[in-house]
Amino acid sequence: MHYTDNEILTLFKDESTRNMAFHHLIQKYQKKLYWHIRKIVINHDDTDDILQNTFIKVWKNLEAFKAESELYTWLYRIATNESLSFLKQKKRANFLSIHSIEYQLAKSLESDIYFQGDQIQLKLQKAILTLPEKQRIVFNLRYYDEMPYEQMSQILETSVGALKASYHIAAKKIEKYLISN
Repeated sequence: MHYTDNEILTLFKDESTRNMAFHHLIQKYQKKLYWHIRKIVINHDDTDDILQNTFIKVWKNLEAFKAESELYTWLYRIATNESLSFLKQKKRANFLSIHSIEYQLAKSLESDIYFQGDQIQLKLQKAILTLPEKQRIVFNLRYYDEMPYEQMSQILETSVGALKASYHIAAKKIEKYLISN
């Protein structure tokens, strides 16, 4: 049985059905959040860790969720923030520049046994990895998830105009990369 977000939230408020509600929330959003995180950090194992951390945060804070945004939007914001925090920690721990991290992510993608794309998809992913983190997230949300700018605005806490500009710039950079490589 598929539950709506409101049904899940109602079930979560009741102590006796809280675990069941959380189970349904995970079933409903695990795959979407996995792929959202995966597009940011590339590595499967890192993605699993971040996804687990995301759901731990959700569990701890779901009772306080005020429904000022959609549940889906709130979950994406947590997953995005967890992913960005992970990348920052990775940079600090390894004393790496942003270009070194992007290089590592590209190498990780090439050797990833879970990557099932062809050469064209690999080239596109490498092009996306040349983008700054925020542009990469905007591009992925719009291009792959076909997310409306208004929803992205809530997740990334940025204006719709800035997101449209960011996506346009990202698309131009990717196009330039694909033509020149």
